[in-house]
Formats: sequence, structure tokens, C-alpha cells
Amino acid sequence: MYEYARTDMPISFPGLFGDWSINPDPVAIPIGNGVRWYGIIICAGLIMAVLYCCKQSKRYGITEDNIYDMMIWQIPLCILGARSYYVLFNLGLYRNADNSLNWGKMIAIWDGGLAIYGAVIVAFLVLLVFCRRKKISFGAFADLGCMGLLIGQLVGRWGNFVNREVFGGETTLPWRMRVWVTESQFIEVHPTFLYESLWNLVGLLLIVFIISRARTFDGENACFYFIWYGLGRTWIEAVRTDTLKLFGLELFGQPIRVSQLLSVILVISALVVLLINKRKHPHGQENLFVNRQAALQAAQAVPASEEDGTERDGE
Repeated sequence: MYEYARTDMPISFPGLFGDWSINPDPVAIPIGNGVRWYGIIICAGLIMAVLYCCKQSKRYGITEDNIYDMMIWQIPLCILGARSYYVLFNLGLYRNADNSLNWGKMIAIWDGGLAIYGAVIVAFLVLLVFCRRKKISFGAFADLGCMGLLIGQLVGRWGNFVNREVFGGETTLPWRMRVWVTESQFIEVHPTFLYESLWNLVGLLLIVFIISRARTFDGENACFYFIWYGLGRTWIEAVRTDTLKLFGLELFGQPIRVSQLLSVILVISALVVLLINKRKHPHGQENLFVNRQAALQAAQAVPASEEDGTERDGE
């Protein structure tokens, strides 16, 4: 089973577009180690995510300054988290001949090796600390941030397309993707990068137009995000050929896939949190952080207006 394809050979979808193909160079600008399209696409997704969150921030009681301040911490730490997650479950790739760890290869992020789950985990941990320090509702900020995550993920997966990676096993389905493993041999596989991108797009639309409008507690969007993304990642991970394994452990004779196991855990955990909070807050939105903030500001404005009225009466 092939896990990687040649990056200098064309990509095509013969079941949909016949002989049409595309052959993008993974390196956009050949300077130093190369400025890659993968990085450019990831940055584009990040910018789109931040801009959208800023546009929606007032609906959650979050300011644009809060978002920009948090991103200063999020960006470098999430990159570190994504790299650490990948290296941890691929330690065999980062050992020398004497079995010692090759720290130089570990930090060579320009050679590839990032895992989105590592970034997601770190993102929520950083957000938790940030919200405690700023005295902001973690649930409200998470509700806003999970939409940004989905935007970043659905856009970022197209970087995998340019790199000819994150594909599944061989298939004959009409939307199969053809990639080349040698100059004369090709395989036709599941375009799992596309599966995940479309899955995230649907999840984003559901949150924007349905879940967010009916939420009754802070954190409801985030719960749905983990349920939706976890379910999608569970079945997509089963199709992928380059999935991370859990230190060689097996279950029912099959290797345990790290992201698949984590997805199941997150789905169950988020579902429990969702059900508990829905029972506590079945109706109404008065307990949402944005509404509590609005009520507090209104209450503070009343005495001031009454005082102004009294002074005018005295005059």
C-alpha cells in the first residue's frame, strides 16, 4: 500500500474529467528551502479564519482586540503542537542508527510533518489560559473559534492536494484521484483530503446557519464541532494510507490509528457535555456570555442616566 506519491508528476481525476490533469509544483518560490504552496495555503486559511471570526465576534461578546491578542500566542504554539504530535507518533523516523533521537530532524519542519489534531489540542489549551487571564468566557470564545478552525482546516487540506499526500487506498469510484508513484506507474485512490475539506465545509455551514442560532449555552458550537469533526475524521482516517499508528499497538488484529481513537474519545466526550448542558439550559439565551455582557452594560447605564436627570431637575 502506497503512502506517498511523486510530487513532480500530474494529478488527475479520470472518472470525472477524462484525460485532463494538473501538475502543480509544491514549491511556489525557490528561495532557500523553498516557499511552498502548502505554507501559503495554510496562511490563506488562517487569514480567512481570523477575518471571519472578527466579523462575527460581537455576536459572542468577544472583541477584535481579544482575537488578535490571542493569535499572537496561538500561531507559534499551534505550529509547535502540530509538529510535536506528528513527531511523537513517528519517533522511528527521527532516530539515528544508534537509536538515539535526531533533534535536528525533529525541528526540520520545512521537510514536512504536521498533524492538525496537535494544533487543535494546543489551540484549546491556549484559549483556556487566555480566557482565564482576560476574564472572558471560554465557552463563548470557543464557539467563535471553532468556526475559524473549520475554515482553516477546509482551506488547508488543499495544501495536501498540491503535495500529493493525505490520500486513501485504491478505488474505482468515479471521483477517484490518479497519482503517480514512479515515472511509469500510477495508482487511483480515495481523495481523502477532499473528503475532509468538504466535510468541514458542511460542518461550518451547519454551525453558522443552524447551531449558532439555536445555542442556549456557551460552548455549544464547540461541542458540535468536536462531534462533527470527530465523526468525519473517524471514517476518513479508516480510508487513509498514511495515518499515524499508536506505537505499534493493535486491536482486533489491526493497528490502532491515533487520530481515529482520539476522534472517538472526543465525540463521546463532547456528546456528554452537550447533553448535560442542554438539560441545564433547554430554552432561552439569557445565560449566553454576550447577553450577560449586554445586560450588565445596560444596568450600568441606568444609574448614570438617572443621575443626569436629577442634576437637570436641580438646575
